[in-house]
Amino acid sequence: MTPELPLRPQLPELSARAREITNCARRLLEAHGWEYVTMRVLAAELGIKAPSLYKHFRGREALRAALISDGLAETGQRLFAAIAEEHSIAALLQAYRQLARDSPSMYRLATSGEMPRADLPDGLEEWAGSPFFLVTGDPYDAQALWSFAHGMSILEIDNRYPPGSELDRTWERGIRAFTNSLRTE
Repeated sequence: MTPELPLRPQLPELSARAREITNCARRLLEAHGWEYVTMRVLAAELGIKAPSLYKHFRGREALRAALISDGLAETGQRLFAAIAEEHSIAALLQAYRQLARDSPSMYRLATSGEMPRADLPDGLEEWAGSPFFLVTGDPYDAQALWSFAHGMSILEIDNRYPPGSELDRTWERGIRAFTNSLRTE
């Protein structure tokens, strides 16, 4: 029996200006990291005065929540697309790894530090992670698989593995271990 596919939560509708702000913030985030993205830097990049940003976002933390919402929505879209094409642990983990590699600063922002759950659309975080449950069929197996994927991804994008490590082989071993483990249960 395949678990039921959850509905994608609605993201709040942003004005054109608010979307322009989040797009600019994301470019700065990917180029320089979250620490660099201040309201003053963002305003300068947009060619406006910093106080006008507050018409669209209460502050830097509200902007962070909007970026995390975008990142989680993208995560869910990419992971659901991967398992729709091939319903397997391998497809899921390959998509997850690529997501982290494609946007390492966004990945860090969305997966590290305290999650501003109260400021996120209801159900978004669960929806984005539900492909892990859909391929495993068990919430604890899903958490274990996500923990493996996150640990591997963050260590890889932060260059924490020893030089010369064959990370493709490490990922393949993890995929095989989880696939074999779930087959035997």
